[in-house]
Amino acid sequence: MKLERFEDIEAWQLARTLTRKIYDLTRNEKFYRDFGLRTQIQDAAGSSMHNIAEGFDSGTNVEFVRFLRYAKRSCTEVQSQLYLALDMSYISTTEFRDAYDHAARTRSVIGGFVKYLSASQRGKHKNEQVSNPER
Repeated sequence: MKLERFEDIEAWQLARTLTRKIYDLTRNEKFYRDFGLRTQIQDAAGSSMHNIAEGFDSGTNVEFVRFLRYAKRSCTEVQSQLYLALDMSYISTTEFRDAYDHAARTRSVIGGFVKYLSASQRGKHKNEQVSNPER
């Protein structure tokens, strides 16, 4: 299957859902009042989906992989911030587990996509254009 739009990428779809989950969690009154953590976790979640989209349009597999790695790290950042939200009693254990597991799944899918693109890059000139990578 050819990917013609970033919206077709499973990792982006999962990152979008993760971002929505985080925004929903941060609407909680106690969480909402913690401006620093709320902003940071929202930014990290959004960064996971935005880096995938930006990387898709980067022009080369090498650049795309670089952006995917940023997206993966943003998921890890969300996971770490979820611990603080749990420790501060901003979210329940069930909410923590749901969001944490979704971030882990998103990271895993991004990692698989990185492996796919890296494997497809072997033997090709590293500046070759990415033209709708196939899955």
